[in-house]
Amino acid sequence: MELKGKVALITGGSRGIGRAIAIALAEAGAQVAVNYRENRVAADETVSAVEARGGRAIAIRADVSSENEIAAMVAAVERALGPVGVLVNNAGVARPRKVGEVAVADFDEAIRVNLRSAFLVTAAVLPAMRRAGWGRLIFISSTAANVGGVVGPHYAASKAGMLGLMHAYASQLVKEGITANAISPALIATDMVNSDLRVRPELIPVGRFGRVEEVAEVALMLARNGYITGQAINVNGGLYPTS
Repeated sequence: MELKGKVALITGGSRGIGRAIAIALAEAGAQVAVNYRENRVAADETVSAVEARGGRAIAIRADVSSENEIAAMVAAVERALGPVGVLVNNAGVARPRKVGEVAVADFDEAIRVNLRSAFLVTAAVLPAMRRAGWGRLIFISSTAANVGGVVGPHYAASKAGMLGLMHAYASQLVKEGITANAISPALIATDMVNSDLRVRPELIPVGRFGRVEEVAEVALMLARNGYITGQAINVNGGLYPTS
């Protein structure tokens, strides 16, 4: 499926996986809205990277855990580019905590930023997708949803919740031309992973960290494909549950 003329919104799109996905979708012809919360410089760099490749992009600030800011963001994207047809729920927070050290505030933050935001942004763009009879919902979960991961139970729970959210949308929107899928990466070479001394490439069976472009390739495939829905695709270098 050609993405030319489609509008893609990537939450947390200023760096890392989000930036790679923004570039990949733009190279495929989509117009891209790069959401960020604080780092305007990084968001502008992503926009420049898209434009250098001949694409069109805008940077738009919003805290995607806030309903009011989400509504303003979606309205601004529609004014600048048009209705959102591809949503990538990528924004998230990962604060490493050991079992027994996870405070209620840590758990609430993970749910609010990682899971609740995905629900709120999806709810904001779904009406336009349903009117168009076409849409792609992509949730960036984590292998932690299946294996627990290294960040902590608060993070794993929030990412597992995204899978349930994705499955519900997939089953209920399957007749409307809207697909919903998730990508579950493991230890991708982003700033967060590279700065975490607890993780090593040897933890991954293939012996290296993943590249953001490898996640972006899957996101592009899901945006183009109208037959795949309700799936969680593991981009994890062979890191699977042991039981």
